[in-house]
Amino acid sequence: MNAMLDKGDGRPVVSVTDARVSFGAVKALDGVTLEIGAGECVGLVGHNGAGKSTIVNVINGGLTPHEGAIRYGHGSGGHSINAARDAGIRCVFQELSLCPNLTIVENTRIMHRSLKGWGWRKRGAAFIESKLEEIFPGHSIDCHEAVGNLTIAERQMVEIAITFCEIGSPVRLVILDEPTSSLDARLAEQLLAYVERFVRDGGSILFISHILGEILSVSSRIVVMKDGKVVSQRPAEEFSEHGLIEAMGSVVKTRQARTNLLRTDMASVLTAAPVRGRGLPFQAMKGEIVGFAGLGGHGQTDMLVGLFEARTGNWLRASDPEVAFVAGDRAVNGTFTLWSILRNLSICILPDLSRLQTLDINREETLGQTWKDRIGIRTPDMDNPILSLSGGNQQKVLFARALASRAPVVLMDDPMRGVDFGTKQEVYAILRQEADAGRTFVWYSTEMDEVCLCDRVYVFNNGMIVAELKGDEVTEENILSASFQEAA
Repeated sequence: MNAMLDKGDGRPVVSVTDARVSFGAVKALDGVTLEIGAGECVGLVGHNGAGKSTIVNVINGGLTPHEGAIRYGHGSGGHSINAARDAGIRCVFQELSLCPNLTIVENTRIMHRSLKGWGWRKRGAAFIESKLEEIFPGHSIDCHEAVGNLTIAERQMVEIAITFCEIGSPVRLVILDEPTSSLDARLAEQLLAYVERFVRDGGSILFISHILGEILSVSSRIVVMKDGKVVSQRPAEEFSEHGLIEAMGSVVKTRQARTNLLRTDMASVLTAAPVRGRGLPFQAMKGEIVGFAGLGGHGQTDMLVGLFEARTGNWLRASDPEVAFVAGDRAVNGTFTLWSILRNLSICILPDLSRLQTLDINREETLGQTWKDRIGIRTPDMDNPILSLSGGNQQKVLFARALASRAPVVLMDDPMRGVDFGTKQEVYAILRQEADAGRTFVWYSTEMDEVCLCDRVYVFNNGMIVAELKGDEVTEENILSASFQEAA
């Protein structure tokens, strides 16, 4: 693998010197200098809005800095998307970029222009099938399937595999932006093992993640950004998770113990029968945080959608909504991309903000400011377009939308994808406050730390609930063990 890379020629793959980028009054990059050499994995961390996405767009040629310089170690020179690609730089974005109406092979053709001529489909299928098996051994993805029919985890797997394919030119640097955000623990482990092999063979990785354990395990050097600047840059072994959090500017808080004592007098607010008559039934009680766990794609999202549709099954909005939903795939199911941040937040509760069927603009703006402050939406103006926000900040808007409603039950489909550590701590505290006040949360997460915050956890396998864990039984070891149980 990557035998053609020049690991020992001494040239950095990319060098960024004193890059400055401003969007109006916002300094997205404020004098960033960064160099990535061959055969190293550089971890990049920072809160949402720290400048990570901007430096990525500078490196991949999509954005030219207003000041500063960028040089590629290979290729024909210049700075553009084509120049970056010619230099062997590839990028897997947090907001996946595959065309849903095309097959996996057709998407491979779009990303690799040299894949052409007679029989390109057959050759493309061979390339992508080989790379998928190399990165994610044992996968069950059909390369002739339309991307729109895949789960979000499968789409992430496909985009990663397509990016690492060497078709016509070597891959020297791959930028991975939250690459495991939709992957379960098994798939994430497979990807990290492949990244280590790729780097060992001379490739370079820029690895961006809010999962600090991944950053520490896979990186050779870690760069910390805050407010558009590099505030720390050291070998990975000189950091601890605690130290990384402090370098980003967050206060490390002790994890709150579960305060819900699973009282027997709690009222049931949500139920579902066993799937196809097998496995365990589902039940959520008032004031509980109930987790869904297990390997990805085993029915967790399907049950969340089923619970939501069963209580919102017509076009007429109920005067008192029963459930609210936080989508994990925000690009497909969450945001209204042409609308403002404020309107994306308020859309589900417009009747509550209206008088005589007329929207009270002042009440809407007050609501927006309240949630902007409470959940930390990084924007100077809530009337800005939703796409002006980073992916993590878009997710905060969806979370605020659900919490601002009067619904007593909130269903959450991996809602923390791409959200920074500090905000996660604040959201966890909000969840517990709301649960203590009687609100019920049903929470599917691919992050084990989040699942272990729940009062009870249902573990899924093959579309069915195969185990129920309570209180101190909710541990990573028990969840992983139950993930391979068969339903009774």
